Order: sequence, then C-alpha cells, then structure tokens
Amino acid sequence: MKKFINPLFTLIFAAGILVSCKKDENKVYFEGGTNPTLTVSSAANLFLDSTKKNTIALTFNWTNPNYMFNTGVSSQNVTYIFQVDTTGSNFTNPNIQETSIPSDLSIAFTVKQVNTFLNKLLLQRDVPHNMEFRIKATINGTVPLYSNVIKIVITPYLDVAVPLPPTGELYATGDGTPSGWTNNPPLAQKCTKLSLTEYTITMNFVPGFYYKFLSTLTQWQPQYGGKEANGGDFSANMGGGSDPDAIPTPAVAGSYKVTLNFVSGKYTVVKQ
Repeated sequence: MKKFINPLFTLIFAAGILVSCKKDENKVYFEGGTNPTLTVSSAANLFLDSTKKNTIALTFNWTNPNYMFNTGVSSQNVTYIFQVDTTGSNFTNPNIQETSIPSDLSIAFTVKQVNTFLNKLLLQRDVPHNMEFRIKATINGTVPLYSNVIKIVITPYLDVAVPLPPTGELYATGDGTPSGWTNNPPLAQKCTKLSLTEYTITMNFVPGFYYKFLSTLTQWQPQYGGKEANGGDFSANMGGGSDPDAIPTPAVAGSYKVTLNFVSGKYTVVKQ
C-alpha cells in the first residue's frame, strides 16, 4: 500500500507546482516606463490677440512613455492628459485646466483655446501671467508618468464661456422663486451685477422645485440654466436653440446665494 501512495503523492505534488507556475506566468507586472519629454513650438512671452482667435498659438509635442510590462512593451492605448496651471500652484489649483488626448503625441491650441484656459483659471485679463504646462500619461487610468514642465508668460484677453446678458441684467424665474414661472419676474428677483462677467442673487429655496435666469423682461430668451442643485456648469439659449436645463433647488430649505460667472461658465450655490 505504501509503495502505491508515494508515487501518487509525487504525481499530485508535481501537478500542483505546474499549475502554480502557469498561474504565475499569466500575471502581468508593470516594470516601468520613461517620463514623456514635452516640447513646445515657442516658449516666448505670448500676448493673445482677440482678433486672431482661430490662429494656432502653441503646438506641443511629447515622447511615448514606453510603458513596460513583464510581457513586453505595452500594446494598450496610452491616454495623455494635458495640464495647464499657474506657476507656483504645482498643478494643484482647484481650477486646473485639463484636456484628455487619447494616443496622440502632439496637440495644437488656437489663440481662443489658450485664452479659455486662462479665463477658466479666473486670471485677470490684459495682465501677463506665469503659466505652466505638462503632460500626464496614464494607461487604463493607472501608473501615471509626468513630463517636464514648460513655462510661458501669457497675457489673456476678455472672453467668456457663456454669452453675457445683452441687457446687462439678469432675473431669476421658476417655481422655485416667489413669482413662479414667468418671463416678467418682479424687481425683487433681479440679480446684483458684481462686474461685467459676474452676477449674484440671494433667495429662499424649498426642495423639489426649479429655477432659471432671464436677461430680457417679457422674453424667454436669452435664458440661462444648469443641472446641479449645488452649483456647476451653466449654459444659455440666446434665441432659436434648445433651452438649458432648469436648476434644481437645494435639498435643504433655506437662504442661498447663487453666483454666476460668465468667464468660467460656472455657478455656485452657497447656503447663507
């Protein structure tokens, strides 16, 4: 009996090792890569000209990070995230601008696109700003590799993400406001104009209702709205297009300050 068990045990043990080896062979391990090298068409001081919005302002190129796995160089697609921030923020600015670029190793930005980056960073117009650019490479959203940082001094011009109210006035309307849905809301629902590009109003809200903003009394367009109760992006129908979404009132009743920034195209809703 003993002579029969030993060979059987040996056979089972050998089979176990074989299976274990096959499992190890099927595992894929990240073995490293090379940080991309980023270059730009010109790093000279850049004054953005509003009359040349569609002209290419900057062209960036970068090298492949050559992600390496135990199975060899990766054949999976690499995603590149182009990042724009102010010098000194170390790419941690809450308003950092990012553009996703699948697979390509270059990108060109027009004057308007570069200007939009700076406007959405809420930087003052007609003033030079120290800007930084870099590439973040990822594969399936993991193992990020960062390029060198390119610094350029750029002067932006006034531009907006959402068209400004042509009347210079903005009114709240909707079933979330005292007036209900009307294109002739009362003066009490008129926003305070903080600047050419920013408006605000403080209102009492009850959950479960909606509101929008109008620019011209007795007319439904221009009309401004968004999707998020607590703030986010907003859009406009200046006439002839599709109306934007109505903004939901917050989940908790109370007094809220709503502020619309037409440069960034974002609105905030802050409980008072």
